[in-house]
Amino acid sequence: MNLHEYQGKELLKSFGVEIQEGVVATTVEEAVAAYGQSKTDVCVIKAQIHAGGRGKGGGVKLAKSEAEVREHAGNILGMMLKTPQTPGGLDGPGKLVRKILVAEDAFVAPYENNKEYYVSILMDRGRKQNVIIYSTQGGMDIEKVAEETPHLVHKEYIHPTLGLQNFQLGKIAFNLGLSGAAYKAMRKFINKLYKAFVESDASLFEINPCLHTSDDRIVAVDCKVSIDDNALFRHSNLAELRDTDEEDPTEVEAKSYGLNYVNLDGNVGCMVNGAGLAMATMDIIKLSGGEPANFLDVGGTADAARVEQAFRIILRDPAVKAILINIFGGIVRCDRVAQGVVDAYKNIGDIKVPIIVRLQGTNADIAKTIIDESGLEVHSAILLQEAADLVKKVL
Repeated sequence: MNLHEYQGKELLKSFGVEIQEGVVATTVEEAVAAYGQSKTDVCVIKAQIHAGGRGKGGGVKLAKSEAEVREHAGNILGMMLKTPQTPGGLDGPGKLVRKILVAEDAFVAPYENNKEYYVSILMDRGRKQNVIIYSTQGGMDIEKVAEETPHLVHKEYIHPTLGLQNFQLGKIAFNLGLSGAAYKAMRKFINKLYKAFVESDASLFEINPCLHTSDDRIVAVDCKVSIDDNALFRHSNLAELRDTDEEDPTEVEAKSYGLNYVNLDGNVGCMVNGAGLAMATMDIIKLSGGEPANFLDVGGTADAARVEQAFRIILRDPAVKAILINIFGGIVRCDRVAQGVVDAYKNIGDIKVPIIVRLQGTNADIAKTIIDESGLEVHSAILLQEAADLVKKVL
């Protein structure tokens, strides 16, 4: 689950991490009022969407007066902001800006002595360790820095049992070229940041830029925070921060029915039970010459009603040219899934895309009878390869 910048900053602040202060606004008048409360004459107006690169799309503006706040807030609120990270990139539809952050100026005179760094924390699944990635090249695309000047990107791996050690804090501050008060401030900043990462069950913290001010403070000027969905049951306060307006509406609807759904850019809809089988099914679709249009796991307790909802969600995608249903009946009963397929076909009506059904396991023989006697135009298969061959045939 992604958080907005203002939400992520409040989370960091609760752990003692120094942040760029600001007030969120949903109207121009709220933005003007927020500017009136600011401790700095200069403010940054930032669009609040779940995507990076906002400045490149015109979603971040500097305001030095109430008139400029009013102007920029009016332009940004309600705009369809396009960034390299919004759906479709700069050529896509963009995301509607519903909120802005009126942030205080974090830079301190003399301004030329302020320095921007990059700091992030995430899980390296290959090494099964958390890793802190940092660089002196803050405020830039870290991917570009890693590609063109890889020696400027550092990684510090954290042992899952030992945790973050003092010598590692010192190493990070040293590699960033800090000394004196700034060196100590960076050690404290990283220590609190890592504590926040672990205790909030985050999957990503990205602070870019992480600012070293001219008076030797370390401040999170911007932040991207993602929380592990599987851990939200431990953090009801964080779960309440979910902004469904920023998520794919189809995925939100699927979640309400207990379905695990992720939209993809393919032409073959998938309905499977179990994440592993779903991945294998997507692979076999690729090998047969198709492209998976979605990842959809109906779960181990799928019944006819849930299968029908899954059908409706898949068919909503105009790019879908065929549907492959691949169910292994362990906990879930194949006959229930088969009945769901039949009910969905009859209730939805006028389904024009071919449907391939492979059911194996509990009550698979009953399921086949239900499908065969339904009179519907459904292709049945026994082996996964047979299903893949049918997909190739109907495309």
